[in-house]
Amino acid sequence: MQQQSNFLQGGRSTSFLVVVIYVSFFLDACVHDPFTDPSLLDGEGPTVPGCVSGGDVCFESSVLPIFLSSCARSNCHDSKTAEEGYVLDSYAHIVREGISPGNAGESKLYKVLFASGEDQMPPDAPLSQSQKDSIAAWINQGAKNTTNCNCFCDASSFTYAAAIQPILNRSCTGCHKAGSLGGNIDLSTYADVKVQVANGKLLGSITHAVGYSPMPQGGKLSDCQITQIKQWIDSGAPNN
Repeated sequence: MQQQSNFLQGGRSTSFLVVVIYVSFFLDACVHDPFTDPSLLDGEGPTVPGCVSGGDVCFESSVLPIFLSSCARSNCHDSKTAEEGYVLDSYAHIVREGISPGNAGESKLYKVLFASGEDQMPPDAPLSQSQKDSIAAWINQGAKNTTNCNCFCDASSFTYAAAIQPILNRSCTGCHKAGSLGGNIDLSTYADVKVQVANGKLLGSITHAVGYSPMPQGGKLSDCQITQIKQWIDSGAPNN
């Protein structure tokens, strides 16, 4: 009987140890890829137009613009240059080049965002934490090709801080900031944006007007976003 009791105690100890190891492993795994609430993404603040679709991050409105602005630009990962063989200008190309749906921590295109030195991507300046969080959440939610999300955009809201700056940060500053001055244009600060408002280039470019370089590269802002920027400019482009 004593021998049987020892055996049962040993079995219980072994089972307890297995459970502890399993739980520890599970918790460690969760730490690397936490779920990010989409309502906190993109503009370093509340949800901006086009952020979510059915609770998931919208690829077309919130993820693709980041890749187009910061990665798929001239002399980098656009279709013409294809630096190091990578083209990051569409859903098919982005997923093929290094996305593991459901696991941001194992996705090459996500991990490289945290590299340093010569391996840093983008090479001139890192993405903001908000942009990284948007990409991580999109991947962890299955890296779906969500388009035509019909997300809310209030054309009557056009203050610089709440509407204009988030649009520019998501779709423009990847190419137009210190260290990456496409066309020698900086859109990373209010003062710099005001210069482009004054010379007409900001409005001309986003409306794809004749005589201006159409921006963003590889796409166009939504009609609602363009209306917001137009109304902000018409009101004197205040820093509000």
